[in-house]
Amino acid sequence: MKRNVSLWQFAGFCLTALLGTMLHYLYEWSGESIVAALVASVNESTWEHMKLLFFPLFLFAWIQSYFFKECGNFWWVKLGGLLVGLSLIPALYYTYNGAIGKSPDWYNIAVFFTAAAAAFFVEWRMFRRNRTRCKHPWIALLLIGILGVLFIVFTFETPRLPLFRDPQTGTYGIG
Repeated sequence: MKRNVSLWQFAGFCLTALLGTMLHYLYEWSGESIVAALVASVNESTWEHMKLLFFPLFLFAWIQSYFFKECGNFWWVKLGGLLVGLSLIPALYYTYNGAIGKSPDWYNIAVFFTAAAAAFFVEWRMFRRNRTRCKHPWIALLLIGILGVLFIVFTFETPRLPLFRDPQTGTYGIG
């Protein structure tokens, strides 16, 4: 399959938007299954909304990696996009809430889609430049893996910090 970066990134955004939206409801739909809690949002905290972006992005990256084998910086590009997207969710959410007050649901949805779009745009730019050559792509993959583990662990052993607090119920994590 010929590699068309723009098409791949658009497909990744669409998949991430669809899966992220589904993951928002999966925990509830599954009858609060522990298995679903591993990848789905268990409450309305900012952290759990970041999880909705992480797992679809990672799944798409894994699929895409088979078609981008010759791209020596592939996992570094993916880590860069992932960090941009994950950073935007709390930045946009807390900026709005700090300046205006409680955010409406449409805004929270827009934050998710904006973060996903920004992640794929940053990756697209990095792929198009293709200047970075990394001898150790496993380091980027390891860092992505550590993030994934943190998303799972903090669902069950949640730090008592505002990022992890459900603004609707005041609870943390799965509890």
